[in-house]
Amino acid sequence: MASSSLPDRSTWNTGIAVSLEPLVRRVLAPNASPYTYTGTQTYLVGTGADVAVIDPGPDGTGAPNHADTSAQGHVEAIMQAVGSARVAAIVCTHTHRDHSPASRPLAALTGAPIIGCAPLALDDSGPRADAAFDPDYQPDRVLADGETLRGQGWTLEAVATPGHTSNHLCLALRESGALFTGDHVMGWSTSVVSPPDGDMAAYMASLQKLYERAQDRVYYPAHGDPIFNPHQFVRGMMGHRRQRERQILRLLETGQLAIPAMVEQMYKGLNPHLHGAAGRSVLAHLIDLERQGRVVRWEEQWSIPS
Repeated sequence: MASSSLPDRSTWNTGIAVSLEPLVRRVLAPNASPYTYTGTQTYLVGTGADVAVIDPGPDGTGAPNHADTSAQGHVEAIMQAVGSARVAAIVCTHTHRDHSPASRPLAALTGAPIIGCAPLALDDSGPRADAAFDPDYQPDRVLADGETLRGQGWTLEAVATPGHTSNHLCLALRESGALFTGDHVMGWSTSVVSPPDGDMAAYMASLQKLYERAQDRVYYPAHGDPIFNPHQFVRGMMGHRRQRERQILRLLETGQLAIPAMVEQMYKGLNPHLHGAAGRSVLAHLIDLERQGRVVRWEEQWSIPS
């Protein structure tokens, strides 16, 4: 769940390429917020003749709830980091507005194809109504689970991880054992799972999928620090989600409740401005439990079936 405070920015400089390992550099976008922590981290893979750009970030043309207009210079910062190399691919893990919009101006500048997650089927009852989604994302190529991209000295493999969004992908760098986890696993917070596109059962299955991957040495999330104990970290995330599920069931054993009342009790101390986001994840848990027949709803009220 998102934090109500921001970290010390002194070690998180925006617009500067920071080397994380021989094949990986990071450029931080200037869109820090309670939803994005220090901002969206764009990763450059490769240091030879060609590079891949993962999660190019916001484009600064609008200010939805977790991107801001100060991001306008981020594309220029990426281009400076790329230098004389060719951009072989612009890769998006998912289509939230702090991740994919800059793919378009970056493609226009470089001629590189936009590759990665599928576009969402958007309509007025689904993600289009959610300001977090990028409605204009149109990839040149969609990566299926297990498909690869190759450049000079690097290979990226798509790892489908639906849940946070239905189209979420992680990217595995085969040469080093690094996994770029987008928003599926973050280095500062648990992810919001917001129905109807977000799905808790799918999210848990995707966590299990990562837990079973022995080859991943480090996670590079789109927000927060690298994760150097990925197996242990994912196990803790799954345990946290199960604890939240048990917490919901215990609350409902006391009688019918609406989601705002549950959030008040489950997220004590959380900034009230973030209660709405917390409520979306609670709803995702409730929908999952409802499918299992463990809870029922009547209008806005939820309860244990009698």
